[in-house]
Amino acid sequence: MTFVAATMAASSAFAWPDQPVKLVVPFTPGTGPDIIARFIAERLKLGQPVVVENVAGASGNIGSQQVARARADGHTLMSSVNTLVMNASLYKNLPYDPVADFVPIGLTAWGSLVLVAHPDQKARTLAELIAAAKASPRTLTYGSPGIGTPHHLSMALVETSAGIEMVHVPYKGTAGAVQDLLGGQIGYMFLPVHVSAQHIRAGKLQAIAAGSPQRLPQLPDVPTLAESGLKGVDVDMWYGFFAPKGTAPELVERLNKEVSTILKSPEAKSVFEAQGLIPATSTSAALAEIVARDRTRWADVVAKRGIQPE
Repeated sequence: MTFVAATMAASSAFAWPDQPVKLVVPFTPGTGPDIIARFIAERLKLGQPVVVENVAGASGNIGSQQVARARADGHTLMSSVNTLVMNASLYKNLPYDPVADFVPIGLTAWGSLVLVAHPDQKARTLAELIAAAKASPRTLTYGSPGIGTPHHLSMALVETSAGIEMVHVPYKGTAGAVQDLLGGQIGYMFLPVHVSAQHIRAGKLQAIAAGSPQRLPQLPDVPTLAESGLKGVDVDMWYGFFAPKGTAPELVERLNKEVSTILKSPEAKSVFEAQGLIPATSTSAALAEIVARDRTRWADVVAKRGIQPE
């Protein structure tokens, strides 16, 4: 009986996929996870179509829950971002566990944020910003696309690490926040590098610090948060592919290899960089370590700042 069961399992895995593969994006079209998903889906050679399905809502929780509850047969996958683990701390009754309910397939990209200021702000460096915030607590303002977004939690991490208090002004989306930042209604904000760079070069925004561990090729003269005094602090956003828990290791390994091959192509570099993304690959285990680390890191920030979603 054991031999028969093992033979059937091996045969089933070998035949995979025997139907179209659904790649769920828990966010709207045009977002980072969506752009990555569609690029890879068009190029995956699995012998079956890979269909991208946007299941947006509740900061990614609806689509993530759908994947967590899907059959672990390799026919339902997910393209997600680091908000997957941020949500674990923001929502008290999350209907899934971002660590236990998914099997990481591997990284797909890194996205970088830049701390910027309206040119009218006196603080032009991170040290000056911290000094100003300490001299006058809760007077300097910063915006974000909403409570609990990576932009918000990144600044919350800076506040926690630097021991300062600023005023958070949440918006319903990025467009309104950027508009008010450019207009001087708010003073500071973390923005994706491909959004901020054009305004920095035009003199409409002042770059304070890059949120990456290393300086950004788009803004080589802008120091990192660590170089600016916050040692060990970075706010890079990771993107990755996931499958429901229980997905066979051989399927995860095959997907990892297929996706990694696509991401290492010159085309991926060109397409991703136009969106402010850097293609990245990793083993399943390496992404699992990143997920676990970030869950702890962002839980600490959320707890210390008392952040609650709207």
